[in-house]
Amino acid sequence: MELYEKDYDPYHPVVCLDEKSKQLHLEVRESQGVKPGQVQRIDYEYSRNGTVNIFVIFEPLAGFRHLIVTQRRTAQDYARVLQWLVDQCYPEAEWIELVQDNLNIHCLASLYATFPPAQARRIARKLRFTYTPKHASWLNMAEIELSVFERNCLGRRIGDVNCLEAQVAALEAERNKCGAKVNWQFTNVKAREKLQRLYPIYQSNLD
Repeated sequence: MELYEKDYDPYHPVVCLDEKSKQLHLEVRESQGVKPGQVQRIDYEYSRNGTVNIFVIFEPLAGFRHLIVTQRRTAQDYARVLQWLVDQCYPEAEWIELVQDNLNIHCLASLYATFPPAQARRIARKLRFTYTPKHASWLNMAEIELSVFERNCLGRRIGDVNCLEAQVAALEAERNKCGAKVNWQFTNVKAREKLQRLYPIYQSNLD
């Protein structure tokens, strides 16, 4: 929790990462357009068109987010996202504080399974992992950002990858333009009160 209370530092950015599966649904019948006093009508029937994965990268203090659509969610997909973070998004950073959950691919081994050892080591040196506690992934602000996209974009019926990427990019650009941030109020003090089992208790030896 102390990471979220740090001041903005472009050389040591705090970045939250999460992912979400999205099932693609094609329309079987053409929907009825919007009419005065009537919302768009969509037939209940649809055709499945596969499932894709969406990585979300969110830097809370900068009000920046980027979503990457991939066909799958493998160690290699994750490793390429880390490479993009290090080489394209934050090339000037000394290191990146990366907040993520305990998914099995969220580890440095994914880098070594994807890239030659020297390249994997170069990327790993610029990353510092912070894992949210088990059953407390809500401490990752990327989940909040994903919920915004779910309400405004991902919750709709989307039929193909191109349409999905276009809609995600449009909302991403809109939120980045206004620097939308999260009003995070769960402080380190509140965390110690609510999550006591996760924090060590120190007792004085002066009895």
